[in-house]
Amino acid sequence: MTELKTKPTNASVNRFLKSTCDGQKLRDCFDLIDLMQLVTGKKPKMWGTSIVGFGSYHYKYATGREGDWPIVGFSPRKQNISIYIMLGFSRYNSLMKKLGKFKTGKSCLYVKTLDDIDRNVLKKLVEKSVADMYKAYECS
Repeated sequence: MTELKTKPTNASVNRFLKSTCDGQKLRDCFDLIDLMQLVTGKKPKMWGTSIVGFGSYHYKYATGREGDWPIVGFSPRKQNISIYIMLGFSRYNSLMKKLGKFKTGKSCLYVKTLDDIDRNVLKKLVEKSVADMYKAYECS
């Protein structure tokens, strides 16, 4: 089985963010760090070369593939900021309706800027997601 490339590293989160983005996106990233650290009680850690993650959980698929991944995290991308809500969004429909302007993938919430969404709703979404992750997985 192939080894996962995205693992926790000792790289500096601050150095990564300052080398990747500036202006509003950089401020948004530091706001996300504050929010996610408050909710998880965990310090930010680089996962691979481009994901800022908080805490970790171990997963194992029926295929036998297994690994570790952050409980919640984000990555500043060229077009947007990807916020990782690991259990997806279907269970959070009422919050998603109130969130604002965004797009989603399976577990990714894509926002251009945090000003496009309601930050209080985002905080509730992250809180519920993290609580649900602790119910579903062994998290650390």
